[in-house]
Parts: sequence; structure tokens; C-alpha cells
Amino acid sequence: MEFEEAYRKYFNDVYLYVRRLSGDEHIAEEITSDTFYKALYSINKFRGDCDIRVWLCQIAKNSYFAYIKKRRNTANLDDEEVLNLIDDKILIDDAIIQKDESMQIKKILHTISEPYREVFMWRVFAELSFKQIGQIFGKSDNWACVTYHRSKAMIQQRLEEKGNEK
Repeated sequence: MEFEEAYRKYFNDVYLYVRRLSGDEHIAEEITSDTFYKALYSINKFRGDCDIRVWLCQIAKNSYFAYIKKRRNTANLDDEEVLNLIDDKILIDDAIIQKDESMQIKKILHTISEPYREVFMWRVFAELSFKQIGQIFGKSDNWACVTYHRSKAMIQQRLEEKGNEK
């Protein structure tokens, strides 16, 4: 697949992935552009071990985390910017409730160890299949499925614990 074709085919997927990670369309545009710039210069390093979409999302994720790290070094990062799970189409009342829940999930995600956190993010934010997630980690799709469900259970348990604290 030529780079231009990959750009046309996967630009929107990468953009949506980064937008969900960042919760900000301007950051998503910047990171997506950076992702394809990096991909252009390293396309010869793509071995074809995984789907090109997975490879591009991996570059995007690394670019986003580098952006966050750089930003942390220059200013205090408001944790609310890291994950934003609100769908633009939700009614405002529902959005307020969902924002509170998404912030709780975001905070919980920071306490979950790897690979659970990353598998959860690949599944939820990038909407990757278990097979694609398994490829990223060099594991089976069954491993990815089990790891995802364990991470979900961890999040659910911690949400329930927080609910009982109130």
C-alpha cells in the first residue's frame, strides 16, 4: 500500500483515536499530522507484522504521550485533559453525568498496571479488535480478550468501591 493511499484510508481513524485520547480536536489534528509525518519518513521500517492502522495508531499514541510529557515539562497538565469520553451528540444533562463518570474512569486508569491499562485504551479508544491488540503485544487474540475483560473488571470494582465511599 502506498503512503498516500494509507493516508486517505486511515487519516480519520487515527484522528478519531487521538481525539478520544486527548479530548481536544486541535490537539488531535496536530498529533495526527505529526503521526503521518513520522510515518512518511519511517514507512520503510514498517515490516507488515500487523495491520497498518495498528502501526499508525501506535505512532499516534507515542506522539500523543510525547506531547503530554513535553507539556508537563513546560506547564502543569490538568488531568481532565488526558481522557474525555463525552460524545458530542449527548444531551447536556447526560454529558455532565458522563463527564463525571469518565473522570472517575480516567483516574482509575492511572492506577491500573500495564498491560491492562493499554489494552483497555486500545479496545475502547481505538476500537481495535482483540486480534489487532494481540498483534501489538505479540500475544494471541485470546490473551487480549482476557486482559481486556480483566481490566474492565478492575475498573468496575474500583468504581463500585468509590460509590460505596460516598
